[in-house]
Amino acid sequence: MAALRILLPVLLCASFVYQCHGACAEVDSDTEAVAGAGFKLGCISCKRRSEVDGSATVEWYFRAKGEVEFVHIYTYNEYGPAIENERFQDRVDWNGSKRSNDIQDASIYLLNVTFNDSGTYRCFFNRILFYDNYEYNTVVSKVVHLTVVAKATRGTASIVSEVMMYVSIIGLQVWLLIEMIYCYRKIAAAGEEALREAANAEYLAIASESKDNCAGVQVGE
Repeated sequence: MAALRILLPVLLCASFVYQCHGACAEVDSDTEAVAGAGFKLGCISCKRRSEVDGSATVEWYFRAKGEVEFVHIYTYNEYGPAIENERFQDRVDWNGSKRSNDIQDASIYLLNVTFNDSGTYRCFFNRILFYDNYEYNTVVSKVVHLTVVAKATRGTASIVSEVMMYVSIIGLQVWLLIEMIYCYRKIAAAGEEALREAANAEYLAIASESKDNCAGVQVGE
């Protein structure tokens, strides 16, 4: 029974840690696309406090090479996706967070890439964090400089980005394991202390009962 009392909190603690510290890593987008193929424009903004509820809408803007102004090309909010520029009509798919208004991945997938898609892309997270007594609004932006080529070449930036992604994921998993071990040791120590207190109480009760019995025998004599 005592072992069960220790094991149950450990399982609950592991579940809590797993749910509250999801693996979110801010990995930079690739920057080289191949003409005629599809391309994922990555945009990730992780919340600094995962335990706080939040809601976010996303907007994407594009500035072609040689141009000065950005144009609004895409929006994603609680009502779903909307393509804002006819140049990208039927060529953009949502590739980010799904089934949640608390968006942390705002990536989009660009279909049938052309050389005219080269340029600068910016995504904006318009995020609201819900605290007990107030709401906090924040805006986070990310920039992707896209180059379209005729044939794929794997650049140094792409390799470094992929390596950093795996390093981040492994680091998060190691941290999760350390936190689970710390939680287990803390609960186990509390359980051992409770067992020692119970044993001491039982010992004192037995000693008191023995003393009473001895007193009773002496009175009888």
